[in-house]
Amino acid sequence: MSARRRIAVVTGSRADYGLLRGILARLRAAHDVALSVIGCGMHLVPRFGETWKIIEADGFPIAAKIDLALDDDRAETIARGTGIGVSGFAEALPKLAPDVLVVLGDRYEVLAASVAATLLNIPIAHIHGGEITAGAFDDAIRHAITKMACLHFVAAEPYRRRVIQMGEQPDFVFNVGAPGLDLADSTPTLTRAELFAKLGIGSPERFLLVTLHPTTAQPEADAANVTALLGALAYIEDRSFIFTGVNADPGYRAIDDAIRRFVAARPDRAHLFTSLGSERYWSALRLADAVVGNSSSGILEAPAVGVPTINIGDRQKGRLRAASIIDCPANSHLILASLRRIFEGRFQPDPAHVPPYGRGGASEAIAATLRKIELKRAFPKYFHDLAATLEPPGPAL
Repeated sequence: MSARRRIAVVTGSRADYGLLRGILARLRAAHDVALSVIGCGMHLVPRFGETWKIIEADGFPIAAKIDLALDDDRAETIARGTGIGVSGFAEALPKLAPDVLVVLGDRYEVLAASVAATLLNIPIAHIHGGEITAGAFDDAIRHAITKMACLHFVAAEPYRRRVIQMGEQPDFVFNVGAPGLDLADSTPTLTRAELFAKLGIGSPERFLLVTLHPTTAQPEADAANVTALLGALAYIEDRSFIFTGVNADPGYRAIDDAIRRFVAARPDRAHLFTSLGSERYWSALRLADAVVGNSSSGILEAPAVGVPTINIGDRQKGRLRAASIIDCPANSHLILASLRRIFEGRFQPDPAHVPPYGRGGASEAIAATLRKIELKRAFPKYFHDLAATLEPPGPAL
């Protein structure tokens, strides 16, 4: 019997864990895989709910915990924490000795893991590469991870072309769709009464699902975004607000403090949860009148269940859009007008429009490829040059 393939998976937040959960379940069930889960970043911080406990409650023991010392929201703390993360992963990875390290997305925790794995000569599989989020420094991090990875699982065909354009081998760039969409069908659906009972929420029963994160490439935009969002919500009196927690990015405290003040002033209608977990989040997503804020969930997952999104500001600028998304600048009047279009039934996206991120099945495709692919073909990798017609040089400067 051949040795089992050792696969290590990194998760740094409740958000990426939700996307990885289906992949983890399939790898755990595979007889030919030895799975290790590495928890880091927000999972370990009490302010963000110590969500590593949710991972273990789901039956995924954490093989290593990497604390990035995220004591505050200053940019220098995040930068220093990334370095601490590289050191932590450099210590943990040789002990786990994975055949391949799986990372998702574009956060600094994932960058730290990828840097350590590259220097340790460990092949990297990257999920959700090729995308653009022009309003966040995640953009540069995502593309940097692409250049360190040898296996790529992208969410749409334009993203596959972009990864290949960056010099990656076409045979190892797989368009599988967005793994988060698999949860749309597999996660149990709570009724409105069941959801509200689990959340401890009373009337009014209609609600908005709200998430706002820092715009890290434009930190000066954060104050305008949160002011505009909360200013618009303050005019709505016939709905509840379910806020989910802010990411641990530079500048998160000002956003978090403003939301907490808003919630405290409306205890009967506004509620803040550090983490809802998959079952409660997907149920809330399905039942909400709209998703509001600047989270990627409003771009990827909300369209899959037919819920409209009000996307505020530039954080998600550059991502493919479904017809159910309304982009709004940081302007309370425009946000409120967009919400009223939804409430009054005047926003009717074309039902024939196909969401750009697939219809599910990504988790199975990713897990199957990780199990079976011949890693020696993909790693070490070499640069893939595109055939191109050379253009004549421009005018001399």
